[in-house]
This record gives sequence, C-alpha cells and structure tokens, in this order.
Amino acid sequence: MPSEETRSAVMTGGCQCGAVRYALMSEPTHASICHCRMCQKAFGNYFAPLTGVPRKDLVWTKGRPGIFRSSEAVERGFCRDCGTPLTFSYVERNRITVSIGSLDEPGRVTPEIQYGIESRLPAFEKLHTLPGERTEDGASPEQLQKMASRQHPDHD
Repeated sequence: MPSEETRSAVMTGGCQCGAVRYALMSEPTHASICHCRMCQKAFGNYFAPLTGVPRKDLVWTKGRPGIFRSSEAVERGFCRDCGTPLTFSYVERNRITVSIGSLDEPGRVTPEIQYGIESRLPAFEKLHTLPGERTEDGASPEQLQKMASRQHPDHD
C-alpha cells in the first residue's frame, strides 16, 4: 500500500475562509442528504449533504477543524474561523463523511439516498418548482462589485 506521501488526492475541499483544507485519498461513496433535526441545525439548512471515505483516506492539508460532539454517537467538524460545516462521523465507525458543499468540485458527487425523512421540511418538496434568477439579474455593477467573493478559491 502506498504511503501518504506517494498517494494522490482524488478530491480536495475546505472551508469558506481557507483556514482548513483537506484531501480525500479515495473516491467518496454513499452520498446522502440527511433531514434529521440535528443536521438541519448543524448546517443551518433544510438538510445536510454528505459523502464519505474510510478515516485513513481523509488527510488534513491545512489547519484542523473544531469538533462538536452533537450526541454520544456523533462528532461534527467545522472551521473555527468561518463556521463552515466540514465533517460528520459516528465515533465508533471507521468512516468519516465530508459536507458535499465543502468539496472543491461538489458537482462530482450526486446524493443516492435521504435519511431522517421524518424531519424533512414540507418546503423541500417544492424547491425545484420555484422560479430562479442568476446572481447578476437585477443587480447594478456597483452592487455586483460589493458582492465580490472573499472566500478561499476552490483549489489549493
């Protein structure tokens, strides 16, 4: 088996501000979204999109996440500087999941299953029917300039 120094990252990701970066050394599997109330609160959203690898295949390349033990069974990792949700793991399992949105190329991962559907919010079923507009629509050049991103780019 190759050492960490010789293995190549399959995917990379990190937080919004760039203080915490990681590499996945194997292809992530079992992509899901979780609607449980704990995940809703942890992500501040309707659901948490996650995909994972064996623990040995997640390598922290810059910084380390803060950890919050949201139950006796679960730890959640996040950036202490910007608050980005980064990981979810059952403490007694040899697998760790990362938030799909924290991946540099989140479009490479497609959720396969939904968990915690007893807490799925009613609006979730209608999101795809809402009208949409691009960020630039209706914004002046001055407003767009103020919206210029300060977040870390989607790469190292």
